[in-house]
Amino acid sequence: MNRKQEMIKKLAKRAKARANKVEPSNPQKVLKPKYISKAEREKLALAQEAEKNTVSPDSDATDEKA
Repeated sequence: MNRKQEMIKKLAKRAKARANKVEPSNPQKVLKPKYISKAEREKLALAQEAEKNTVSPDSDATDEKA
């Protein structure tokens, strides 16, 4: 490949890369929710369950004192 063609290809590649970084003129108004894997959902469920379990005994203890 001759030097002129090589330079043209490199310039085109860099121009394309720069264009990819530009934000589109009309981006979506509503962002898509981020994907949550099964493992993450399970962790969140366990955390909520643990939170409920820790809140329940505290509320029972305050009722007994009153």
